[in-house]
Amino acid sequence: MSAHRHFLDLSDAGGDAIAAMIGDAIDRKGARKGWPKGRPDADFALDGRVLAMIFEKSSTRTRVSFDVAMRQLGGSSLILDSSSSQLGRGESIADTARVLSRMVDAIMIRTDDHAKAEELAHYADVPVINGLTDRSHPCQIVADLLTVIEHGKPLPGLEVAWFGDGNNVLHSILEAAGLMKFNVRAAVPVGYEPDAEFIELARAGGATVNLTQDAAAAAAGADVIVTDTWVSMGQDHTHNKIAAMAPYQVNQSLMVRAKSEALFLHCLPAHVGDEVSKEVFEGPQSAVFDEAENRIHAQKSILLWCFGLLG
Repeated sequence: MSAHRHFLDLSDAGGDAIAAMIGDAIDRKGARKGWPKGRPDADFALDGRVLAMIFEKSSTRTRVSFDVAMRQLGGSSLILDSSSSQLGRGESIADTARVLSRMVDAIMIRTDDHAKAEELAHYADVPVINGLTDRSHPCQIVADLLTVIEHGKPLPGLEVAWFGDGNNVLHSILEAAGLMKFNVRAAVPVGYEPDAEFIELARAGGATVNLTQDAAAAAAGADVIVTDTWVSMGQDHTHNKIAAMAPYQVNQSLMVRAKSEALFLHCLPAHVGDEVSKEVFEGPQSAVFDEAENRIHAQKSILLWCFGLLG
């Protein structure tokens, strides 16, 4: 196995490795049932390892899940942000990568510009993990796929329907579709389509991808309904964007068009009353808090893969 691997996009791992991550996450989660959250796993798989987490964008789930993941694997973590590190004072990504590589065993970065994550990986001698960029959100999608499988839905042939902005989360769903052989219907307003690169990746992998402006058509017969906040941190022109997104709210009239056992997913934080109605968010088909919890279990398996200990 490789000494270390970067995880900037799902294709860095590939379908077999993602399947291995999900299987490992299910096993580790099951083995911990009833345990205190801070108790390490029995195998202390990352005993003595340290993860540096760089945050240039605010976070709850990414921050907590990676920290708890490292603790459960027997390791530890530390946090860097712009206000408390030299990154905020002009130190280059390249120099940061080279310094951190001598001090920690892995780096996770959550930032606005995907090029920063790529530069960090280029200069680092340790694994670099994309905790979110403007291009993609691969760690979130591993947790989402884990959640779908836990709820009894095999991935091959799955019909996933997306509503709203063609953003980084949709990009990673599309990438996963090609790798894991499921299909995507994306209902997005004109001007907010996902990058063509990700549509082509999905189709090249054998997935069927349909873009539409008809939300009802996208929902019809879907196994999984997914949305995200309409306006991400730091985006401008919010009034125009919200007006364009309004017809794509996930509400009960949309959910009834999906299969009766369809799941609702949202990576959180949610703006209830905007992209999703309270009735759906709090309803019996919502798995958003299972999904949030599964960030911990997904991060653990991603970390193990990055260290060459899985897949």
